[in-house]
Amino acid sequence: MSRADDKIEIENINTPARTVRVDRAKFEAMRMALLAILPEGAPGATVAEAKSALLPRLPEDLFPEGKTAGWWLKAVQLDLEAKGVIARSLTKPIRLYRCDTSEI
Repeated sequence: MSRADDKIEIENINTPARTVRVDRAKFEAMRMALLAILPEGAPGATVAEAKSALLPRLPEDLFPEGKTAGWWLKAVQLDLEAKGVIARSLTKPIRLYRCDTSEI
């Protein structure tokens, strides 16, 4: 993999038309873990429930002791929301769910 392949551009539903380059390996690991644990359809799982469920699925070499997992969870959440892969229920606290299983 070349150095250019080490990064991936992600979106943020809160700032349309703006992308950010982040570490591909960490992003992909978190994306796979999040999509694996989120239920299909509303109401979904709270962010706290999602984080708790996905932590054991993360590679220890990328997320030692789960460090930085919260930041990466939010980055992946916002990117996948921008792409329409997941959505949030308008509840308090918010709940996340998969809405497009073709992306898994």
